[in-house]
Amino acid sequence: MKGESPHVQAARLLDGLRELAQIGRNDAGGIDRQLGSPADREARVWLAQKWHTMGLDVRTDAIANLWGEDGKRAGHPIVLGSHHDTVPNGGAYDGALGVLLATEVVQTLRESGIALRHPLALLSLTGEEPNDFSVSTLGSKVLCGRLREEDLRKLKHRVTGETLETAIARLGGDIRRVREEMPLEKERLAAFLECHIEQGRRLYDAGENIAAVTCITGIYREVIRIRGEANHAGTTRPEHRRDALAAAADVVHAVEALMGEASLPGLTATVGRIQVRPNASNIVPGDAALTLDLRTADPEERKRALAMLAASVADIEAVRGVRIERELNIDQKEMPLAPVVIRAFDDAADALGEPRRELVSMAGHDAANMARLTQAGMLFVSTVDGYSHCPQEAAPDHAVAVAAQAMLEAVLLLDGRLT
Repeated sequence: MKGESPHVQAARLLDGLRELAQIGRNDAGGIDRQLGSPADREARVWLAQKWHTMGLDVRTDAIANLWGEDGKRAGHPIVLGSHHDTVPNGGAYDGALGVLLATEVVQTLRESGIALRHPLALLSLTGEEPNDFSVSTLGSKVLCGRLREEDLRKLKHRVTGETLETAIARLGGDIRRVREEMPLEKERLAAFLECHIEQGRRLYDAGENIAAVTCITGIYREVIRIRGEANHAGTTRPEHRRDALAAAADVVHAVEALMGEASLPGLTATVGRIQVRPNASNIVPGDAALTLDLRTADPEERKRALAMLAASVADIEAVRGVRIERELNIDQKEMPLAPVVIRAFDDAADALGEPRRELVSMAGHDAANMARLTQAGMLFVSTVDGYSHCPQEAAPDHAVAVAAQAMLEAVLLLDGRLT
């Protein structure tokens, strides 16, 4: 990289964020832009027009991922992007920031007239967020081959019954083409770079703007069922109770206690759902089912946590007189990101006078799937008070500007370092 780099137009980026945030805005101030919704489709039209105006060739692939490419350039592209869909009543930054920051970086570089060795491409991935089709990171899973055509044909909207195939067709894709187009060949892309709000408060509390992501957490989930005995609420004495809900409460406390263990510093553990039967006010609960969500980037830490939980569960069974059954739901391994991209983000931070901060992502992202295809990396941006997946979600304007410039610097560095 020679000479001074061009400067992004932060005001243009922030204006774009505000404009995109109007698509799907609800009366409560949040954004509803879920997979297959009218707002999802409207956002695609808006993005496509913006990319057309920049002189890019815009296309929609088989799973409805939206691409903006320089059709005049051959070679393996450096791809920048994220996703534009939201959770219900979501915020304006999750995903959208990554897409529009990528857009600003590519637009700035095109306007500067700098000749890069690699072509650049923009990508807004389909259905990153969990949705009523019961799939998340959809577009990137299909790109890397984790989901095939036969898997996609099984998926239906849990409320309306609409098939995923119909929804994808409405967005400009065609599931029938998945078999011939995907997965992409490995190394077809030179790199994939995703910018995202941290969705936590490590950067915000430290007063820092950006961080390179070293690894995307593994996600382990179980369904835990407690088999007790239903009985009369008024007449059953404590010594005769086999209360499934009380035992479930003990399990919840055991899960929460894992996060206080000194030997598990990088772990989060959550019970996010619980169901009780018969669920009546005058009956001692006979059965309960809950979900365990356990996250860490360290497989040894996961093993230790599960061993500790197993010991706690055995104690609860003995004390409460219940039977506890555990069923694995998800065991998604952690995904380390590419050292060459991490180093480029660190060097970009140096160039901007920012700390060389590296963090593990404790949320899942498309970059974890893209890392199966190419050298992938992520840049985190400070998140105000750690709020995400809610209307309060925001990133400081200054941090957004720093992140955009850091992404541009990293692209220039990688253009010289990648083959």
